[in-house]
Amino acid sequence: QVQLAESGGGLVRAGDSLTLSCRASGHTAGYATGWFRQAPGKGREFVASIRWSDSRTYYATSVQGRFTISRDNAKNTVYLQMNSLNSKDTDVYYCAAKSLDSGSYADAKYDYWGQGTQVNVSS
Repeated sequence: QVQLAESGGGLVRAGDSLTLSCRASGHTAGYATGWFRQAPGKGREFVASIRWSDSRTYYATSVQGRFTISRDNAKNTVYLQMNSLNSKDTDVYYCAAKSLDSGSYADAKYDYWGQGTQVNVSS
């Protein structure tokens, strides 16, 4: 069983930076990890993902160049560095993991989810 725990959310101003962490417990070797976000009443939106095997990364167009996903396998932790934040980035951010090590954009492909962490960006 894999458990994911996000941390690092909070209230920041537009233009600020924030780093989210996703710590995994259980057997996660070989799992790809992704970040998604969701606004109230809307579906989950893909943000970024990273493969286990080669750390290849994938990004949504809306965050390309501003966000960076990375992983520290020794700490079983995946990070999402978010720069140049704007009000459109305000959402609940979720970490997700899947046993198939590919860069999927689809939330349905992910097997495990964290509880989410709130990010609020004031303009």
